[in-house]
Amino acid sequence: MPGAVIVHHHTRYKTYPGEVTGFVFFCCLIASVGGCIFGYDIGLTAGLTSTESFLAMFFPVIFEQQQERVITNQYCKLDSQVLTLFGSSLFLSAMVAGIFASPMSRAFGRKWTLFVAAVAYLIGAILGAISFNFIVLLTGRLLLGVGVGVCIHASPLYISEMAPAQQRGMLNILFQLMITVGILSASLTTYWTSKIAGGWGWRVGLAFGTVPAAVIALGSLAIPDTPVSLIARGEGEAARATLAKIRGVDDVRAEFEDLTTASEESKAVAHPWRELFFGGRYKPQLAFAVLIPFFQQLTGINVIMFYAPVLFKTVGFRQDASLVSSVITGLVNVFSTFVAVMTADKVGRRALFLQGGTQMIISQILVGTFIGLQFGVSGTGAMSEQYAMCIVLFVCVYVAGFAWSWGPMGWLIPSEVYPLAVRSAAQSVTVAVNMFFTAFISQIFLTLLCHLRFGLFYFFGAWVLLMTVFIATLLPETKCVPLEEVAHVWRKHWFWRKFIVDSPDRGGAEMRKRIALEMS
Repeated sequence: MPGAVIVHHHTRYKTYPGEVTGFVFFCCLIASVGGCIFGYDIGLTAGLTSTESFLAMFFPVIFEQQQERVITNQYCKLDSQVLTLFGSSLFLSAMVAGIFASPMSRAFGRKWTLFVAAVAYLIGAILGAISFNFIVLLTGRLLLGVGVGVCIHASPLYISEMAPAQQRGMLNILFQLMITVGILSASLTTYWTSKIAGGWGWRVGLAFGTVPAAVIALGSLAIPDTPVSLIARGEGEAARATLAKIRGVDDVRAEFEDLTTASEESKAVAHPWRELFFGGRYKPQLAFAVLIPFFQQLTGINVIMFYAPVLFKTVGFRQDASLVSSVITGLVNVFSTFVAVMTADKVGRRALFLQGGTQMIISQILVGTFIGLQFGVSGTGAMSEQYAMCIVLFVCVYVAGFAWSWGPMGWLIPSEVYPLAVRSAAQSVTVAVNMFFTAFISQIFLTLLCHLRFGLFYFFGAWVLLMTVFIATLLPETKCVPLEEVAHVWRKHWFWRKFIVDSPDRGGAEMRKRIALEMS
């Protein structure tokens, strides 16, 4: 029985029988925990680099310098390239791992890629917790990076390929929700472990990273691979059975046939990396594979979450108060992400991008202005707790805007706009770009704060303005569009249609003919 046809921006797309079953929700939930390990590392590193016992053991020179120096410039209190390089090492490792995740995912499937990522992260967390010298600590951190890089490659793809088109946004945003849960968990862990006498609390924080890794490792053994991945690897019967199970219906012929057609078309592309970069057929997708993660980092969110304790300490909070403030922003991040979960498949991706972007711009301007009025260009002075709380308030408004726009959409859009032929390679590009700029901006953030002072927030605000205009003019709406038909969205877009080069293969021709018949 063919699927129904829905109207979407004057174009009709197929829908298939089925709904979000308990089983498909469980599968997507397990995969989404990959976001938790990423978020946990973002939040935990902030706590580690401000923990005195950790610094005294692994960075004694920096610890002594911080103890001896009396710095009156509030913007330059904690500018240490060595310390930030330690933090960035995980993301550089994740960048490399994300590239190698593409052939792994194509050859062995999304499920086993998730398992390998979880094992790498598990070993890294254990090494970090028991580390007795810097070499062991760094080895553990690099393995954590491998786990993160491979996981954030496979998790969004797995969720997008398992989810029904009408609820793909909601289920995919579970990944971003788990990132926020990870950040919040790290903040709570850091606050709790800072109370442990003896200065070994940081080891507990690193050890807790084994919990989400174990969930992914064990969970990946209990979930099936995606129908798309099974078909691509020649396991058609297993794919049909999995599709019937996750859709909750017996008749999945229409969707299975469309997935098979898309898979056959993708096999015509022998070298997906070459096709993606030099083939000329995927210019819109390549543009978004690079620009979405690039822009996501230039919102400034990771430096806010990554250095939240440092930032709040800089603007006048005590050590404990700065950790509490970062917990508050973490809570805002988690609960605001639910807005995106509930609305992404109703109001669409573009609306969330545009509203959230506007809110972030206003917040960043206000935070920069408040800090500038208090410390000026010289960076000297003190800040009252009431004034600092006002800054925390607008940081929370900023975090909320990000949490229902660039946070979830920055992962959702790349995972759903790539055709199957280059999907894994393009996702690797997205991960690599994201991790590179996470590392790069984390590395230069404290230096930028020291030199740009309060203007740093205007700097990020200007970038958010640019990317909001980019979304308004160049992002087509992909709400409720089946993955195998997303290519048609680009053909309808006023700008991108001039760059679309249709595939000459028969499968692609048949697909276009079917779409044309549905529109007639």
